[in-house]
Amino acid sequence: MNLQKFERYPLTFGPTPIEHLPRMTEALGGKVEIYAKRDDCNSGLAMGGNKLRKLEYIVPDAIASNADTLVSIGGVQSNHTRMVAAVAAKLGMKCRLVQESWVPHEDAVYDRVGNILMTRLMGADSRLVDEGFDIGIRQSWEDAMQDVRDAGGKPYGIPAGASVHKFGGLGYVGFAEEVRAQEAEMGIKFDYIVVCVVTGSTQAGMIVGFAADDRADRVIGIDASATPVQTREQVREIVDNTAELVELGRTVRDDEIVILEDYAYPAYGVPSAETNDAIRFAAQTEAMITDPVYEGKSMQGMMDLVKKGYFPEGSKVLYAHLGGAPALNGYSYTYRNG
Repeated sequence: MNLQKFERYPLTFGPTPIEHLPRMTEALGGKVEIYAKRDDCNSGLAMGGNKLRKLEYIVPDAIASNADTLVSIGGVQSNHTRMVAAVAAKLGMKCRLVQESWVPHEDAVYDRVGNILMTRLMGADSRLVDEGFDIGIRQSWEDAMQDVRDAGGKPYGIPAGASVHKFGGLGYVGFAEEVRAQEAEMGIKFDYIVVCVVTGSTQAGMIVGFAADDRADRVIGIDASATPVQTREQVREIVDNTAELVELGRTVRDDEIVILEDYAYPAYGVPSAETNDAIRFAAQTEAMITDPVYEGKSMQGMMDLVKKGYFPEGSKVLYAHLGGAPALNGYSYTYRNG
């Protein structure tokens, strides 16, 4: 497998720490050891997060294209658009963003705090569009790129979550390589990796990366899209494309793509009572802040799987913390009393 042949533009601090979570381990019964890999603390760029790992492999292509404007799309509280805005500021480029109404959420401050506030603070031209949730390529994104061209600019398009970009999966192949090096250092091996999946390239990259030592099926994707059929298809597509790029040398089997669908309810970006319990649990056991859109749902999934005995006793489980805490601000009424 060859990731080294791809140019990487450093946007992160380097390898992210793996931390043991003893209080969470104990609170969940003590039979499964819980660890977290803190991709939420990976950079000084606007609070970081998993999208930066992907963007490190996309930026060289953007620079080579002589673009002057990064164009991307996400929901109102998108972590991804915050990270694209941060990268544009860091590179001295302009940024045009489409923020769609993906989440049926009516908090009074939802479109004025958290991710979108930081995005605008960094100088991005962020426009709200009243369109529903979809993980695919959108007309509004195509229109935004045309707007940039019409104004004499040169756009570089980055799709939602940086996922269906040709290099979208490479960053999380790198994650798997990083984990292997850290395991060697720590003298342990993780039996499972739990990760949230929506647009698909984070899990897809991990699957390809861990396929190199036949652990792809140990990457447990917790769906938060509530459109699992579309998400699975997109993960499959990104897996195949990425495996070819890094010369994995074999096809990843369908049974190596594990996506659990039980935790995304009631809808994308809408936390259930169980998601809220999981957010409070992580905060109160380990001061680890998770959000209602992504990490709260993967935390909820991991907690439920531990309680149900999904992981054999003695397993070491690595929770991939992808970031996203700024979105909590958009749900301030829900958590006003903690």
